[in-house]
Amino acid sequence: MNISIVILNWNGKKYLGTFLPKLITSSPEANIYVADNGSSDGSVRFLQQNYPEIKVIPFTENHGFAKGYNLALNQIEADYYILLNTDIEVTDNWIQPVISVMEQDESIAACQPKILSYDNRRHFEYAGAAGGFIDRYGYPFCRGRIFQVIEEDVGQYDDITEIFWASGACLFIKSNLFKKAGGFDNDFFAHMEEIDLCWRLKHLGYKIMYCGQSTVFHIGGGTLDKSAPKKTYLNIRINNILLYKNLPSKQIIPTFVARFFLDLTASLKFLIDGGVRHFIAVSRAHIGFYFSLRKNHLKRKKIKHIKVSKIYLGNIAFDHFLFGKKTFKQLKSKMFT
Repeated sequence: MNISIVILNWNGKKYLGTFLPKLITSSPEANIYVADNGSSDGSVRFLQQNYPEIKVIPFTENHGFAKGYNLALNQIEADYYILLNTDIEVTDNWIQPVISVMEQDESIAACQPKILSYDNRRHFEYAGAAGGFIDRYGYPFCRGRIFQVIEEDVGQYDDITEIFWASGACLFIKSNLFKKAGGFDNDFFAHMEEIDLCWRLKHLGYKIMYCGQSTVFHIGGGTLDKSAPKKTYLNIRINNILLYKNLPSKQIIPTFVARFFLDLTASLKFLIDGGVRHFIAVSRAHIGFYFSLRKNHLKRKKIKHIKVSKIYLGNIAFDHFLFGKKTFKQLKSKMFT
């Protein structure tokens, strides 16, 4: 079995220096690649001088997460890809529990381990936690993280279970199915690309899993500050694209009508709180989505839409902010498809 760990790096030399030694000693069964997205911090030279055993794939520009990985994985032959962020610390025996789960069932396309916070190691990390889900209106959340409420890890998610999406921060995926699904959507650049990929894999009849027997620690923080208007713009615009591409036809109109009023409410809240730039960002996001509608309609036509599992049929925002539901276990299981 050929397993390849692929790290997409952009100006992450400090993280490479911190986390590569542990990754190398804890991953003897895997080949390690670093695809460099046109870094200007000397990352490539650092790798060549200090880690000659690591294969480097250099790019001359920053292609973003989606296209960067697509270009890199196209050059790597393996049975399994493990997509790993630069700012992740792995643990001993982190690979085999996940691979064992995936080997047991041919219908499993992707899987993620438990992702804990590097800085607050008894708590889950925002980006992935114990497996991702999405509600009927497109709002993503995780077991272990609903909006800004992060749970402490006390063993409540040490299970192996099916989820809706696996985090791109540490994503195990069968290479043939990554290619069968068409890889990441290049236009997503750096937001929700893994949710879109997992949804398309589900449309092909495959499952996405979580394995709580494997743990990694993630610094996180993302490429943009959560308070940045650009992040608001990207999240809303890309989320609308995600929904339009993947929703069954009969759900598009009611979902988008609801999302319009939900986003309008959010934008007015921004305005009342003095966030004029965020109010503008929401408006720009909707305009940008509709200007790209023709392009995304062509993408939509390539997907054979089927009813998929693990979508939350409620509104996670209402449940959280109005009804005080703070943890995944407070959500009713019968509300999931």
